Amino acid sequence: MIEIILVIVGLLAGILIGFLYGKSKNGHAEEVAAQVASFQKIIDEQNLELGKERAENKSHIQLSATMQTKLDAAEERLAKQRAEFEEMKKTLGLEFKQLADRIFEEKTDRLKKDNKEGLDALLAPLKERIKEFSDKVENTHKKDIQERTGLKSEIDRLIKLNQQLSTDAQSLTTALRGENKTQGNWGELILQKVLQSSGLTEGNEYRVQHAVTNEEGRRLQPDVVVNLPDERHIIIDSKVSLVAYERLVNADSEEDRKQHLRDHLLSIKTHVKQLSEKNYQQSQNLASPDFVLLFVPIESSFATAIQADAELFNFAWSRKIVIVTPSTLLATLRTIQSVWQYEKQNRNVEEIARLAGNLYDKLAGFIGDLEKVGDRINAAAKTHQEAVSKLHTGKNNVIRIAERTKSLGIESKKRIPDDLVAKSKENELDSGQ
Repeated sequence: MIEIILVIVGLLAGILIGFLYGKSKNGHAEEVAAQVASFQKIIDEQNLELGKERAENKSHIQLSATMQTKLDAAEERLAKQRAEFEEMKKTLGLEFKQLADRIFEEKTDRLKKDNKEGLDALLAPLKERIKEFSDKVENTHKKDIQERTGLKSEIDRLIKLNQQLSTDAQSLTTALRGENKTQGNWGELILQKVLQSSGLTEGNEYRVQHAVTNEEGRRLQPDVVVNLPDERHIIIDSKVSLVAYERLVNADSEEDRKQHLRDHLLSIKTHVKQLSEKNYQQSQNLASPDFVLLFVPIESSFATAIQADAELFNFAWSRKIVIVTPSTLLATLRTIQSVWQYEKQNRNVEEIARLAGNLYDKLAGFIGDLEKVGDRINAAAKTHQEAVSKLHTGKNNVIRIAERTKSLGIESKKRIPDDLVAKSKENELDSGQ
């Protein structure tokens, strides 16, 4: 740009010089020369200024080149730093992500552990209760299975017993025609089998042919006396006649059956009345309930009678007699046997409580005696201490006198302990002061 300006200035100067030169020919040479000199001076000044500007321009160009170089280097460094920053940003981002993941995992693990510990602490009592409940349920289930098994065994045994009793009764009925004594013995035999199957023990829970005396002084001998807890008793009688029932079973005509059925009912009612008149309930040395059990050894004989007369049971009950068969009597005796088991358990509990009470009393007495022994030991220790003190305390104490005596030349085989001798000297000095 400066070069163009200089060219234009030089061109104008040349034109001006040519113009002035032309005018000099016309008679103004001196004036023109003066103007040329003036213009020449201006041109020189412009050239000088131009030289300075050129030098400055060159310097600026060099400075611009230097700055451009520095700028390029700075841009290169900036680009390198930007790349390093991006790389560092990626690295830091990855490391931060890994650190965050690790912290999250640690926090998660710690939270899981804390939650597990907290849940374990909270659930431990519940688990224990559930285990106790499960054990109780399992034990109850086992016990229920055992009881069911036992009940099934008892039922099977009862069924077999009933079948055996029925078979025996049916087979023996014909052989017992008209022989009341034989019938009585046979009924007692069936009763004995029921008693043996009940779980009761003869001599403990029941007695056979036990003689008693009623309030009128009459001597009576019931077939069986069953003992109950609290000195209570139940009487069982088995002397019932089955002659009419045997004839009923073997009757050939309906008319004979009706007659023998009436005779069978009459036989049972007659025995009920006779048994009621014995008044076993008022016997001496017996605390019997207000009824007696009348044992009918054949189930079907009682079933036939009750079908014919529905009031037979009430007839007997009104006279304080309860009619039982092998099945109902066995159920009654099994109930009594359960009562005895419960009573024995209660007695064991009472015995344990009694022994525990005795143990507590003995322990309390022993503690009292032990305290007395301690007091006496303390008193003896105090007396011992006082006696020992008298040996080495006070002026002219015993040990000091003994040591002085020894120093006078007496012979001795033993020595008094040095600590007591030292104490005796100290105590003597203290007493002297």
